[in-house]
Amino acid sequence: MDLSYTPEEEDFRARLRDWLARVLPALPPQPSPDDWPGRRAYDLGWQRRLHDAGYADVHWDASPTLRLIFLEETERAGAPYVGANFVGLLHAGPTIAAEGTADQRARWLPPILRGEEVWCQGFSEPGAGSDLAALRTRAQRDGDAYVVTGTKIWTSHAEVADWCELLVRTDPGAPKHGGITWLAMPMDAPGVTVRPLRTLAGSAEFAEVFLDEVRVPVANRVGDENDGWRVTMVTLSFERGTAFAGEVVACRRVLGELAVEARKNGRWDDPALRRRLGGLDAEFRALWRLTQWNVSAAEASGRVPGAGGSVFKLRYSHARQDLYDAAAQVLGPDCLDLDRPWALERLNSLSYTIAAGTSQVQHSIIAERILGLPKGR
Repeated sequence: MDLSYTPEEEDFRARLRDWLARVLPALPPQPSPDDWPGRRAYDLGWQRRLHDAGYADVHWDASPTLRLIFLEETERAGAPYVGANFVGLLHAGPTIAAEGTADQRARWLPPILRGEEVWCQGFSEPGAGSDLAALRTRAQRDGDAYVVTGTKIWTSHAEVADWCELLVRTDPGAPKHGGITWLAMPMDAPGVTVRPLRTLAGSAEFAEVFLDEVRVPVANRVGDENDGWRVTMVTLSFERGTAFAGEVVACRRVLGELAVEARKNGRWDDPALRRRLGGLDAEFRALWRLTQWNVSAAEASGRVPGAGGSVFKLRYSHARQDLYDAAAQVLGPDCLDLDRPWALERLNSLSYTIAAGTSQVQHSIIAERILGLPKGR
């Protein structure tokens, strides 16, 4: 498979680099991590800049290769991350672009691209664990609306979101994966209650969402009723496909910074640490090549990432944890000081083998969809 870039793609890279070099020095300082209204405004402002410059739709209207170049260059330049926009730009938006009707695309995609609306993801539930298909949030049809009752958890940025990509059970009597429907729910609808959750790192980017007879228009259904599991697999393929690509670039940058710090504090003299950092360098180089391979495969198959995203997600989750464990080795006792670089990131890395599908789920996907092994009973 050819992993090289075409002249047109390299021209896109050069133009993007030039724009970033001109725009980034003029950005205002980022707000406090705990100031979610401020972070929402900052992230939407960055998205508007991207829109005005013609880069807003790169996450779903451009080819996967251009999307990869965009993520690589913005991360290398230190541009703002998508932040509060990540569900809309990287999950819900691409799903609606791939599965939505013309009216749905016209309603929801432009506000995401212009930096006007924020989305959150209502998938996980307290009683379902890592078994997403075990969700129990009910949606009963009542005329031209679904009446939704249930609870969602780990809902990122729910307190500042305008919309929620919501999974509900519309047919309790159907097979486990067959009675699920994908809805777009307005977060200001009567009956929606958001309760922020504080993480181990002290931040509150997650929330628990309680739904008490919330009416969601049938027109907000993406895909057919009871076909939500298939639509969800499209969403998750984007989540596990190129969504982490920028983070691989960030991890490679952190790895270089760790080597510099180790030379300064004397820990570079430890041959075991040098071997560990060298192994991580090889790991992240391989992950970047795997990302390029997945992108090339997506180009050939219609621009939706495939099961190869699970291979990437599985390895990346553990490599990220290994990276920040190595950071703790470099810092020594200072790794317990949360004001030191990499200390908070180490705590955050613990979630990566759970978020976006646990490692156990990824093992099952790889076994069944790539290796062709029989499903467990």
